[in-house]
Amino acid sequence: MIHVIGGGLAGSEAAWQAAQAGVPVTVHEMRPVRGTAVHKTGGLAELVCSNSFRGDKLDNAVGLLKEEMRRLGSIVMRAADAARVPAGAALAVDRDVFSRAVTDALTAHPLIAIVREEVPRIPAADGAPVIIATGPLTSDALSADVQAMVGEEHLSFYDAISPIVLAESIDAGKVFRQSRWGRSLRSEAAPVEAAGPACGVDDGEGDYLNCPMTKAEYEAFYEALTTAESATVHDFDQATFFEGCLPIEVMAHRGKDTLRFGPMKPVGLVDPRTGRAPYAAVQLRQDTLAGDHYSLVGFQTQIKWGDQARVLRMIPGLEQAEFVRFGMVHRNTYINGPKVLLPTWQTRQRADLFFAGQVSGVEGYVESAASGLLAGRNAAALALGRPFGAAPRTTAIGALAYYVSHADARHYQPTNITFGIMPPLDAPPRDKAKRKQAMADRALADLEAWLGVGVTA
Repeated sequence: MIHVIGGGLAGSEAAWQAAQAGVPVTVHEMRPVRGTAVHKTGGLAELVCSNSFRGDKLDNAVGLLKEEMRRLGSIVMRAADAARVPAGAALAVDRDVFSRAVTDALTAHPLIAIVREEVPRIPAADGAPVIIATGPLTSDALSADVQAMVGEEHLSFYDAISPIVLAESIDAGKVFRQSRWGRSLRSEAAPVEAAGPACGVDDGEGDYLNCPMTKAEYEAFYEALTTAESATVHDFDQATFFEGCLPIEVMAHRGKDTLRFGPMKPVGLVDPRTGRAPYAAVQLRQDTLAGDHYSLVGFQTQIKWGDQARVLRMIPGLEQAEFVRFGMVHRNTYINGPKVLLPTWQTRQRADLFFAGQVSGVEGYVESAASGLLAGRNAAALALGRPFGAAPRTTAIGALAYYVSHADARHYQPTNITFGIMPPLDAPPRDKAKRKQAMADRALADLEAWLGVGVTA
């Protein structure tokens, strides 16, 4: 028997992997018995921030990680592929369809039991492996128990959620459909139906709606954004944000053009009305399969809701926008991985205790699920008395585990997967694209070799 505490991405993946290996699993999920500040449902693997799993090509590290997970039988990737919505070269999903697919798969599995209850303490060692995958919103009681075990204060940072607008409230006359550089799911797969009246000008190859801004419009928006009132967050003056998920107003305060080189960059876009790139652009990404909701890409925010509506309606095309969800801030908590974890996701203190997901010190949906994948496989091997070990560092999934367990503990911060944390090639090509492809080829070959010797397979 294995106990998985938490039914998010990491916990769901861990439970699936362990059960697929033939070990009974009990998933302890406190929702809906006890909710959180940001979850809306009791479904497993609910996505509360973006609906994007980021790049899906082998020319970026997260695309490689996804492919490795697919080859490892990931339930999260199976559900994500089935719930895909147009997002250019990225993988984005209908969050309800995705959560339902994961929930249905785990519920139907004969070796998985789902118990709706809060677990306030780390279970005592009794021979049954335990995987803590409670995510960044670990309950206060369990968080305190984890803190007592690791012997120090948790590290933490604040995360912000992007707003979502109703598609029919977007002014089709002011936006245009296009993906950067023409990279589109529409041009690489079966045609996808347009999103009703909010489609805007359609170049036939776009997965994003773009709200173009002139210089004057951008400057007015920037002024309103930087003077808007922020929501009150406890200890906010000392808040630390993960660099990959900064609130839009925090970025704006770093400089007037920061947004134009960030989420509002016009690079790779051509406004069909002018034939030129706009001065700045806000991109909207489809959030549901039906195309009735769109999220503002990169627009995580902590601004008070009243000011959010006022400022965001200054964006061309969103003057009459109806917001399905406003942006908000929540606190993320995670352990200092290098002090606590081994590259197998086991704790250094207890071989039968694993951590996975954001609470373990990774950042991102895919990375969280990947940590759960290996934790589940290794916990199953431990329960069955089989040999197991860390994945090769040359793979994306192995490099992530190595980083979490070997980074500088004095200055530890969660990370997304990058080629930079993977070992360099012995004889790397000079061309950057060829170098990334060579690293991906090596990773997939080493993954297959690792699985071929039967390690946790």
